[in-house]
Amino acid sequence: MTLRSFAAPDTETLVTGAPLSRRRRQLRRAAESYAYLAPTLVLLFVLMVIPIVMVIGYSFQDRAIMGGEPEIVGFENYLTVLTDSGFWRATSNTLFFTIVSVAVHLVLGMTFALLLNSKLIGVIPRAIFRALYVLPWLFTAAVIAVLWRMLLAPNGVINFLLNTDVEWLANPQLALGTVTFINIWAGYPFFMVSLLAGLQGIPGDLYEAATVDGAGPVQRFWNVTVPQLRPIIISLILLDLIWTSQQFALIWMTTGGGPIDVTEVLSTFTYKLAFARYDFSLAATSAVLVLLMSMVLAILYVRHQKARD
Repeated sequence: MTLRSFAAPDTETLVTGAPLSRRRRQLRRAAESYAYLAPTLVLLFVLMVIPIVMVIGYSFQDRAIMGGEPEIVGFENYLTVLTDSGFWRATSNTLFFTIVSVAVHLVLGMTFALLLNSKLIGVIPRAIFRALYVLPWLFTAAVIAVLWRMLLAPNGVINFLLNTDVEWLANPQLALGTVTFINIWAGYPFFMVSLLAGLQGIPGDLYEAATVDGAGPVQRFWNVTVPQLRPIIISLILLDLIWTSQQFALIWMTTGGGPIDVTEVLSTFTYKLAFARYDFSLAATSAVLVLLMSMVLAILYVRHQKARD
């Protein structure tokens, strides 16, 4: 008698009386996988899919939520929002705020990552600098907003050090640049930590080979470091574009979109349509337009991740 005769019978055979086909086994495994995912999928459907569908529906209605019986108006709300000068002012501010923040995030993050990865500083100073550089990333948007409002107050520390009395957040010429600076300070550690991890994963043999070929520090950076970090850099840029373009809490808690709308971005513009003017139809329309813009970046990010894999 062989050992095979003592083997435990297949549970699928016991249940059905005959071995299941390969197709049926695959379907059973898929059903089991989706059963495990079912609670999360239900939450995503209730908390994400349903609200998005409702907002899209409101964007085609007049007097949504607050106006009694709603009326279908087609694309009239979209024409109203797209011809609103306030919407385009908010779009322009969002583009400036986002592009400048992401660009400086990349430059600062790369600079500090190279510094922390360098052998020019000792282990203890490197640990101290690493803790200091990553500190802004540990604060919430509320803490950052309160902190910088105190620092930039007319009688705050910044004006004391510069011997001025500038109202940084209330001056129409300075407010947008100021909130952009605050966002840069709060967001560069994400780039720094990610790029530092990438730098530490680059094989030293590549730098040794480049040095043997006569490459200097600048050439090694552009021909070795940047190509090795390119997938990380592209992913960071796309993610930061999505996150920064939707920034709300920091701007709302520092300037509220003012003064005279010079720091108004799409998120605060949409919020004011809903909760200052109580025009939920136009607010839903603006939200759908922001969603479409974000979807473009999200699709680019997903395609990049698939190409990277």
